[in-house]
Amino acid sequence: MKTVSVIVPTYNEEENVAPMAEAVIQIFEHELKEYGLELIFIDNFSKDNTRTILRKLCKKDTRIKCIFNAKNFGPFNSPYYGITQSTGNCAVLLCADFQDPVHMIVDFVREWEKGYKIVIGVKTTSKENKIMYFLRSCYYKLIKKMSDVDQIEHFTGFGLYDEKFVDILTNLGDSTPFLRGIVAELGYERKEIQYKQEKRRAGKSSYSLYKLYDAAMLSFTSYTKIGLRLATFTGIFCSCISLVIALVYLVYKLIYWDRFAAGMTPILLGIFVFGSLQLFFIGLLGEYIMNMNSRIMNRPLVIEEERINF
Repeated sequence: MKTVSVIVPTYNEEENVAPMAEAVIQIFEHELKEYGLELIFIDNFSKDNTRTILRKLCKKDTRIKCIFNAKNFGPFNSPYYGITQSTGNCAVLLCADFQDPVHMIVDFVREWEKGYKIVIGVKTTSKENKIMYFLRSCYYKLIKKMSDVDQIEHFTGFGLYDEKFVDILTNLGDSTPFLRGIVAELGYERKEIQYKQEKRRAGKSSYSLYKLYDAAMLSFTSYTKIGLRLATFTGIFCSCISLVIALVYLVYKLIYWDRFAAGMTPILLGIFVFGSLQLFFIGLLGEYIMNMNSRIMNRPLVIEEERINF
């Protein structure tokens, strides 16, 4: 019997974990009877009663397993690590808040049986805030144009990954993994299934504006060169403009020595413009360096505090 591992990352999801476990088990007891189930909850140091509920679920059903992180390791490391700890013939990554339709597990498995090593869900519409969805759409289109890798628009990581691809993820050795980019860059031929993203069933999203910015910059610095090239080309362009302006001022001063007064305004404008450009590109270069530094340190994805039913 083939086994399907379902990985559900959690953070303060006390209202959702029990219904999620029930929904997944129901699917395997009614629509996927011919498959074994390994349901892994990986908790990213929740502050509410999520862990208490998960312990009770593990006592009732040994198919449910839990990994409790020693602290919060961010929204990218924890799900990635959960996938690498699965032991099934394939792994399905699923959000705990029911925004990812649970019933699509059946569709993923059917397509996997047809030979696809990767089957992913791609959002066509969303019931989330319309402004946020619009901004996400703009970001996806922008990063797709700038990246050397053909990025997948409106892909959050929700999908099925064959055990061969899970082995690739396990052996990759990336201490700052960005699953969406890795799937686009290193993944096998994939099957994309469109879906409509629902609202959260309960609770509040842990994604703040800062975390969204962090995700955007991780993708930008990992899969684009345009930031560095933009700094180079802007520097060349500004240098050429400055040289031309300097020559023009020199010629005017030599011809009209007594009448031409340069004044302080051009000097101040030059200082402010070039100073702001330097600060911007120093910050951008810092993002690249920080990304490199995180990978060079090669720290573990997560540190476990406890695991249950493994």
